[in-house]
Amino acid sequence: MDKTSNRILRLGVAFAFLYPPYAALMDPTSWLGYFPRFVLDAAASVGVSDLVVLHAFGVVEVLIALWLLSGYKVLYPAALAAAMLMAIVVFDFNNFEVIFRDISIAAAALALAVDSYLKEKKHSGVV
Repeated sequence: MDKTSNRILRLGVAFAFLYPPYAALMDPTSWLGYFPRFVLDAAASVGVSDLVVLHAFGVVEVLIALWLLSGYKVLYPAALAAAMLMAIVVFDFNNFEVIFRDISIAAAALALAVDSYLKEKKHSGVV
């Protein structure tokens, strides 16, 4: 993959990870519905509120986005992003009409991860 394509994919995936935390700050109740009940129940059982879970997840999303934008060892944030997006699809399948786009974003993140992996192998002389 050339540098321009790689940057476009990183920007796209990063945006998908930056918008939800921002939107959750503006209207948290709209975003809480996307969390699986078992996650919120587990957090509540140890005294953690739904809003803390929401915003903590948002911090993780921002960190992944910033890491992707940095271009440093893209394999790791891209693989993590793909895994998170697919977990969202699996655990929130009843909202598929909304989250179906996450599959496409996960595919873009996976393409970044594969590209980064292949580049690392090539530079190490393995491929």
